[in-house]
Amino acid sequence: MEMQKSSLVVELSYPDLVISVGEITLGEANRKKLQKTQREKEREKFTQAACALLNSGGGVIRMEMANNDEHHVEMGLDLEECLRTLIMSKDLQAFFDTKQQGRCYYVFVKSWNSDPFPEDRSIKPRICSLSSSLYCRSLTSVVCMDSSEAFNFLKTKKRNTETLKEEPSCKVRRVTPRYHNSNPAYLIFERDQLEYGEILPFPESQHVEFKQFSTKHIVEYVKSTIPEYISAFANTEEGYLFIGVDDKTKKVLGCPKENVDCNALKMKIEATIAKLPRVHFCQSQSQLTYTVKILNVLANGELYGYACVIRVQPFCCAVFSEAPKSWMVKDKNVCSLTTEEWVDMMMDADPDLLCLSKEFESQLSLSSSPPLSRPVYSKKGLEHKKTLQRLLFPVTPGDLQYTPKSLWEELSSEHEGLEELINKQMQPFSHGILILSRSWAVDLNLQEKQGVICDALLVTENSPPIFYTILRKQDADGKSYCTGTAFTLKQKLVNMGGYTGKLCVMTKVLHLSPESNAESSEGSGSLINYPKSYNLANAQQMEDLLQSLVIVLLSFRSFLSDQLGCEILNLLTVQQYEIFSKNIRKNRELFVQGLPGSGKTIIAMKIMEKIKNVFGCEENEILYVCENQLLRNSIGNKGICCAVTRKTFMSNDFEKIQHIIIDEAQNFRNENGDWYKKAKIITQRGEDSILWVFLDYFQTSHMDDSGLPRLSDQNSREELTRVVRNADPIAKYLQRIMQKIRVKLPRNIPQRSLEILREAEWCQGVPGFCTIKKCSNLQDIGTYVAEKCQWFLRNGYSPDDIVVLCSTMEEVEKYKDYFSKPMRKRTMSQNNVTSILANNIMFESIRRFSGLERNIVFGINPSAAESAIFYNLLLCLASRARKHLYI
Repeated sequence: MEMQKSSLVVELSYPDLVISVGEITLGEANRKKLQKTQREKEREKFTQAACALLNSGGGVIRMEMANNDEHHVEMGLDLEECLRTLIMSKDLQAFFDTKQQGRCYYVFVKSWNSDPFPEDRSIKPRICSLSSSLYCRSLTSVVCMDSSEAFNFLKTKKRNTETLKEEPSCKVRRVTPRYHNSNPAYLIFERDQLEYGEILPFPESQHVEFKQFSTKHIVEYVKSTIPEYISAFANTEEGYLFIGVDDKTKKVLGCPKENVDCNALKMKIEATIAKLPRVHFCQSQSQLTYTVKILNVLANGELYGYACVIRVQPFCCAVFSEAPKSWMVKDKNVCSLTTEEWVDMMMDADPDLLCLSKEFESQLSLSSSPPLSRPVYSKKGLEHKKTLQRLLFPVTPGDLQYTPKSLWEELSSEHEGLEELINKQMQPFSHGILILSRSWAVDLNLQEKQGVICDALLVTENSPPIFYTILRKQDADGKSYCTGTAFTLKQKLVNMGGYTGKLCVMTKVLHLSPESNAESSEGSGSLINYPKSYNLANAQQMEDLLQSLVIVLLSFRSFLSDQLGCEILNLLTVQQYEIFSKNIRKNRELFVQGLPGSGKTIIAMKIMEKIKNVFGCEENEILYVCENQLLRNSIGNKGICCAVTRKTFMSNDFEKIQHIIIDEAQNFRNENGDWYKKAKIITQRGEDSILWVFLDYFQTSHMDDSGLPRLSDQNSREELTRVVRNADPIAKYLQRIMQKIRVKLPRNIPQRSLEILREAEWCQGVPGFCTIKKCSNLQDIGTYVAEKCQWFLRNGYSPDDIVVLCSTMEEVEKYKDYFSKPMRKRTMSQNNVTSILANNIMFESIRRFSGLERNIVFGINPSAAESAIFYNLLLCLASRARKHLYI
């Protein structure tokens, strides 16, 4: 089922989400005079807009006043009550501000977050809803659960399902059936006829509901009435809905036979029930179990009419009366959420990182962040987002800083009058930080605009953030570019960075006039006057916002995303960010040497995304070249470039290619021709073509000429010296191996290239395991590896966590056979699932696995044909392991 679009209009000319709801009657006295249908229609539009903004990062509702009051008026109590229902609190000011400007009335909406209110410490759901459409029985009543109750109900259902999954497959769960012979409702249900006026021998209860037939439109009445009761009985316990019985007297009244078609009535009931939304947490995907019976109603022995009884049995998971009433903004449209989407968002929670909690530290938790945020984690031992913020974007009391200083100096020297222009704009401000970029659009993964000298974000006290775009000359599209970039920035600060305060971003477009050096061209880009509560009140609020900015600028998709089946973000280190944020127009060719596990491939992927936005090129114009197929496939599946191996690169023309990224270049060879010369020729076709080469001389795994230019000819070089991948015991082992490589240096590695080791930093604080084990024969090796793999699989790891690496592909086949025999023997008497999983464990050669990584790595008999590179090959093997290494 797809989202249903609302008729509400999302206006696109503001740096914020602004939803226009058209004309609304405002003021309590005015609203009381409205006809009921008009009042409900206006309330529906208003509620949809408010709910959509709460769920989508916040924004503004713009209303045209339908009444002619000349003085300022309040909204109206019924509209305020809609807002209270959405946030489940009386404290409207926590999320809403209002302001009247002429005939326009604005409601400023802060993004929802599930932090509890001060007066209510209960856990809040992840999203806002007008109605959950989830019903339950409470004594004789049908109750629609509010969002908190629905959240707890769904959480309990999910937890019960997960408990059942954990039970041994051989254990039979016994369900005691209800003793129907003593249940008077069941005895009536089993009858074929009732007497008109007969008093049923039981009252309404948690399991019984009486309803009368409507005097007209009987089929439609039943269709609109039964969903709530079916949902309530299915979500509670077994229940009986009697239609044709007076709820006060318990008398059977039925429906006259001439007023109803029994077959049509039964078909309509069954069709209505079949359409009720259902959500499963279990594997059964079973249907709702119910029975519809039409009973004859006799009067004096003659057929008078009919009564209807619907018996509903408990449902395994959740049944809704209709799709929940909840909205969000999607693709600039206000859309209603489908039931599945609503449940997914409602139940969205931090992943269970129990097995990884010793390795990663939470930077942004879903428990207190806006609805669209994703969890953010950093490797333990790396800087917290607060530390990163203070390193990159410090807030100094009484000082207004321009950062990065090097970029400010470059821009000031390149553009006469720029310093004067910006200093003039900064005169009203004395405390804060101005963050400059050649293109904030590129920083936010948008396309660069030609003619922009730079963008700047001012974060200062007693003001909302202000976004400046400085153009070379006046440009008709300058304002829309500035507005669009500021809009994306605001949305990302909330929905990605997790900022929970009230936030807007003001815009201003400036241009440098060649005639008068510097001149302001356009004023504020927002026609909406935000309330003072949207100003950053103090240094703490400024730092909170800048920490969200750190997440926006430094985050990347983590390998945990695939492992856990949900989107997880990690943060770049300062060193990685500084290389990524380089001006690629001024660094068309760059050699990046990085130690094992320092994040070379991550930076390579980020740079390709940046190239696409800076130069406006297509994926098939960016070429990623590596040595092995597995790494090629991994990058190719990201959809950001054309990925090939070196051999393919040398055998094709690649006429469309403009930019080339080389990865793991230390293992390239010239056996198929001079790959570096070819890459240079291709990237010299255009003025702005990029050639970046990533390498690690320590991981050179052959004695041939790599084809890299001499170290002295690598004129533009950067180094990645902070190792962030490996657990502490593995990192210590790598350090010992690298020292041995320096002592026993292969002839094809330049001596000076290994001096990078002196600058090495090792991320500490992550526990792990590293062992070197000697086995007497191949059979013992196979048995040992099989036993360890079995243990990991039984303890929650998957085959994707494990790889077994051998020196060559010939040895892969040999050792795989020795592994399979003990594995089959051990699983004959055990859970067959473990056996199936074990068959999916990857066996590869060390060289073919270059550039990749796993939580658990087994290295079997690592050896090199040339003894001079033995330690290099051993380093290649060991550095692939994140947590557990067995050699």
